[in-house]
Amino acid sequence: MNENEFLENYYNEYDEENRLVRDRVGQVEYLTTRRYIDQYLTDKDVKILEVGAGTGRYSVTLAKEGYDVTAVELVQHNLDILKSKLTGTERIRAIQGNALDLSAFESSTFDLTLVLGPMYHLYTKEEKIKALKEAVRVTKPGGHIFVAYCMNEATVIQYVFGCNQLKSVMELNMLTDDWKCISEPKDLFEMVRIEDIDEIDRSVEADRVKIIAADGASRYMRDYLEDFDDETFAKWLDYHFATCERLDLIGATNHSLDILRKQS
Repeated sequence: MNENEFLENYYNEYDEENRLVRDRVGQVEYLTTRRYIDQYLTDKDVKILEVGAGTGRYSVTLAKEGYDVTAVELVQHNLDILKSKLTGTERIRAIQGNALDLSAFESSTFDLTLVLGPMYHLYTKEEKIKALKEAVRVTKPGGHIFVAYCMNEATVIQYVFGCNQLKSVMELNMLTDDWKCISEPKDLFEMVRIEDIDEIDRSVEADRVKIIAADGASRYMRDYLEDFDDETFAKWLDYHFATCERLDLIGATNHSLDILRKQS
């Protein structure tokens, strides 16, 4: 089975459509990501590309808000769901495609490029660099690129130890001596550390604006969050927004968000 088939089989069964809304952890990630995206939506003429658009949680919402959106998604099942939510009145083009090859688009086309899923499923540094170079290439000089990653330490803490999987991952040689997760396509997700992201960024002509802990400590607090009343959850969001740019949290978040500006 090739890399794409593993992904297709996974997303054909996984409820990606509701991942960011079905519980408060997902809501924190979505609200945080939108909070930073919204800072760059200066007018309705902003041209947005989302690479790895999934079922369109961001792309469709932005298109329905009146923005010019192009959505690229690898998995046909996800793309079908995305298209099913459109009425035909939105300014959106939705196509099947791969983050590693954006040759369908000319260089310097988009004001804002979102890469909010592909890095989860690219298993080598070379692939990640290629995807980021493509995203930077199609972005206008001075435009912004948002790149999401799955972080290593949250996986070790929550899955390896929290889910009592230490013995199984050790037997499968899925950890290095310094506790770095080792993933293959069959494992579906690739984890990184901040220094890995830094190295990837050095390969492109773009500068980091900031890096964000998209869900911060929320996944560690999952059970508590679900029990919070609305007022307490709102206070949690206040705390999270106030701290999500702290480097001492980013290393242990589940999802990070790297915001880059293409050099002029």
